[in-house]
Amino acid sequence: MEHHDHHHKATHEKAHEHKHMEGHHEHSHGDHAGHDQHAGHSAEGFRRKFWLSLALTVPILLLSDMIQHFLGFHLDFPGRKWILFGLSTILFVYGNQPFMSGAAAELRRRNPGMMTLIAMATSVAFLYSVAVTFGLPGMDFYWELATLIVIMLLGHWIEMKTVSGASRALEMLASLMPSEAHVLQADGSVHDHPVQHLKPGDLVLVKANEKIPADGKVTDGESEVNEAMLTGESKPVVKAAGDRVIAGALNGGGALKVEVSGAGQDSYLQKVLRLVQDAQASKSKTQSLADRAARWLTFLALGAGMITLAYWLWSGQAFAFALERMVTVMIIACPHALGLAIPLVVAISTTLSAQHGLLIRNRTAFENARKITAIVFDKTGTLTEGAFGVTRVAPVTDRFTEKEILQLAASLEQNSEHPIAQGIVAHAKEQGVELREVSDFQSLTAQGVKGKIAGKEIAVVSPKYLKDNQLEMPGEAQGENTETLVFVIADNRPIGFIALADRIRKTAAESVAAFRRDGVKVVMATGDNKKVAENVQQALQLDEIHAEVLPHEKVEIVKALQQEGHFVAMTGDGVNDAPALAKADVGIAVGSGTDVAAETADIILVNSNPADILRLLRFGKATYRKMLQNLFWASAYNLVAIPLAAGIFYPKLMISPAFGAVLMSVSTVVVALNAQLLRGSLKPDR
Repeated sequence: MEHHDHHHKATHEKAHEHKHMEGHHEHSHGDHAGHDQHAGHSAEGFRRKFWLSLALTVPILLLSDMIQHFLGFHLDFPGRKWILFGLSTILFVYGNQPFMSGAAAELRRRNPGMMTLIAMATSVAFLYSVAVTFGLPGMDFYWELATLIVIMLLGHWIEMKTVSGASRALEMLASLMPSEAHVLQADGSVHDHPVQHLKPGDLVLVKANEKIPADGKVTDGESEVNEAMLTGESKPVVKAAGDRVIAGALNGGGALKVEVSGAGQDSYLQKVLRLVQDAQASKSKTQSLADRAARWLTFLALGAGMITLAYWLWSGQAFAFALERMVTVMIIACPHALGLAIPLVVAISTTLSAQHGLLIRNRTAFENARKITAIVFDKTGTLTEGAFGVTRVAPVTDRFTEKEILQLAASLEQNSEHPIAQGIVAHAKEQGVELREVSDFQSLTAQGVKGKIAGKEIAVVSPKYLKDNQLEMPGEAQGENTETLVFVIADNRPIGFIALADRIRKTAAESVAAFRRDGVKVVMATGDNKKVAENVQQALQLDEIHAEVLPHEKVEIVKALQQEGHFVAMTGDGVNDAPALAKADVGIAVGSGTDVAAETADIILVNSNPADILRLLRFGKATYRKMLQNLFWASAYNLVAIPLAAGIFYPKLMISPAFGAVLMSVSTVVVALNAQLLRGSLKPDR
């Protein structure tokens, strides 16, 4: 059914242009010094190795001369040094295994990193101690070997726990999907099928308090659906016939019949998971910087270790002392925290973003959100609701009130799926108007609907219907040219009219004001007429508007802003606005929940809400700050610690290898905790 001669939205060209983003989905194949080597090692594996190694370390410490001297006791018996040698060998082979295999992987790639340093330090300590056991003059390092391995295992266990914790929210998203669906058969019976066997067109029954098994459209029933984990929408959303639902959302107290549109790998949830995983795997410019810094720090550590050994030997110190200084330098210089600095922030930020309806496809663009100085909005569905809302209800006779006019219109329109009909019915529900029973319902092609209510013939029609049927249009019903009018007729006489328009979003005004406070120029480019655009500009205090533009003309608007020196973000629906999204420095696709495959955008917003774009910009800034802070903590620690480890303040201050390992682990924990603080950055403004 068509209601009227609708001038409200200019015709948009369909344009789809894929944006080839530099660095997009560029996967890191082991470039993180000391981080990727964890592949194949789980937090549980490190935990088990740590406790078993600790059990071996206790007797090694008790049997070591240095520890006995330090603690003031004496424990000696025949064969003590061989037991010490045997326990240390088991620990070296078992506890040191992750570091040796990691070092081998680094050296195969000709990319020595943290694992190489640890393996070298433990190997030097072990081989030197074995030589002492078999007759070389000196004191063994078994106790330092043991404490080094145990502390490094503890550090890696903590790291792995933190990294897995960062991805736990992603696992929670994956766990939202139910395993079975109630499929309605042609004969009305219900059969349970595994979710992966669902296909588009299937009709499924979603019972009260069950998870929705697939993306689809509600065909029957009404219920509140909780989509918080998927879209960040905190309040349950009422879903009724014609509304779209997302796989994994939690149904409320009502039963729904849903026609499947996307199942399995095509579902919204699976697309979100793939986008988040790709974003976590892709490398940003900041991350590449961290990788390069870690690599150079590795070479620096190796060089510093060799120079330290050579210097102390040249200055006349014993080989044992020189070797201890070298070992300490190599332990303390491990770029462990540096390798962790960026990946942790990446894992946390992409997962948090997905939970709040912000899907990152290009990490560099996400980080660049902090540079944005101008943002171009498409109007419909972003600054406005993108759906007809009632602006006023006006009786034209004393016989009917506003409420009665709305009741008659909504009762008729509940049988129609037209956007105007849905707007009127939604407004009636908001006002608490009770809908009445309709008989003899009939759709009037391109002109409206009619039917009988309590025996009276009622019609809701367009201005064209009045004209075609020689009915006089009420004088007060001329309306703004930004409004769409429909007339309510009783017994062939107009009794009132309803004005509708695409209403401005409630969050738009405060979001635009916040952008402007942050120094961002706010521009609107719309296909609508100039009068509509000016009304929106006046309501929202926009800096600049462009009306009656076609999608390809938006590219010129973006280009002009860039020529003025602005760093430009473009928001659009991901299809019509593809060329402009591709041209912008940051392309942000905004669209309804299931449309997450916008190929041209760097970032996809699940909800078409300007408040989410503001949140995105601020979260991008917070993420970048957190990366820089982590790089500082990791690098500054090494720059201070390496000279201390080399013995620059000897004999006043000495750092042992074990204490070096403790310091290194502390730096890792500081970086990990600092990354976790990012979780507070996505809380909405008060």
